[in-house]
Amino acid sequence: MTMQRRPRGRPRLAATPPEAPLVTLDRAVAVLRLLAERPGLSLTAMAEAAGLPPSSTHRILTTLQHHGLVEFEEPAQTWHIGAEAFRIGSTFLARRKVAERARPALQALVAATGETANLALPEPDAVLFVAQVETHAPIRAFFRPGTRSPYHASGAGKALLAALDDEALQRRFAVLPLERFTDRTLADRTALLRDLMKTRARGFAIDDEERFEGMRCVAAAIRDETGAPVAALSISGPTVRLTKARVLALGPDVARAAEDVTRAIGGLSPGRSA
Repeated sequence: MTMQRRPRGRPRLAATPPEAPLVTLDRAVAVLRLLAERPGLSLTAMAEAAGLPPSSTHRILTTLQHHGLVEFEEPAQTWHIGAEAFRIGSTFLARRKVAERARPALQALVAATGETANLALPEPDAVLFVAQVETHAPIRAFFRPGTRSPYHASGAGKALLAALDDEALQRRFAVLPLERFTDRTLADRTALLRDLMKTRARGFAIDDEERFEGMRCVAAAIRDETGAPVAALSISGPTVRLTKARVLALGPDVARAAEDVTRAIGGLSPGRSA
């Protein structure tokens, strides 16, 4: 009797009960890490290295394959990291690249304006300040790296919102919480949308004491190679120095600095109206 050899990339059939979701997630992460360290493993070798049954390992791999996170090479019956895993991981590199490339622009803004310059990144429900160059002025605005600020009540947040395309803006707008912080906070959706359209037209956003009384900010979006906003540059300072007239005068400088960073990371800046 001749026994048919089982392909190395496929498991034996087994009636294994489904794992708990978090356990499965832990195992999936372990499998991804294993493939990153040792690409080209067969199912058997991967199951042995991960300490998992072949059937469980195969379920994990096929789920990851469905999402493009891993790929199966038929001729060699081996598994590899997929293109989607690279795409997801590259967003971290993009964030690091933005922070590195933005540093000279932050320093130049401080030198040119005498105000504190900030770099913020978008998160699902807020903006995250990740870098800052402080002014030497005795009275200054300060956003410690790691500080989060609402989209609707920060210059950086409004710059990022305004830079979204219409469809993405509507999705974000529909779930955006509009907490009021000062009398000037744009907690009304109609007023906020009107302000975002002004921001789009002039190329920079203004926070006019909308988060903290006595402080104004000017911000502009940094874009990736598709034109999507990936960060925002801003300057912030007390209203005694950042008057409304001075804010409007400095806005184009902030927008040009953001465009410089956009070009430095290979991004695409759309044309602006006057």
